[in-house]
Amino acid sequence: MKVQVQSLHFDADIKLINFIQKKLDKLDTFYERTIDAEVILRLNNEGVQNKTVEIKLNVPGEQLFAQKTNGSFEAATDHCTEALRRQIKRHKEKMLAH
Repeated sequence: MKVQVQSLHFDADIKLINFIQKKLDKLDTFYERTIDAEVILRLNNEGVQNKTVEIKLNVPGEQLFAQKTNGSFEAATDHCTEALRRQIKRHKEKMLAH
């Protein structure tokens, strides 16, 4: 899957980008028709939970979205991919129902 990563207010290291790529590649096992993904990493100024991850996942006929904030980008990515996995499951069930 093609993944585009944007980091706002900082430079993401290659280790973080590889982690995100690996997590999103796992979503291909649930739905192989995924087109691409856009990931936005953002640093917020307030509090300990200051790292936000937004993922837009393009599938045929729909765009799935998840946004989570946590203390680390890895934890926020885990929560986002889990939310997207549930959305993919619902999307597939909806497609099979039609």
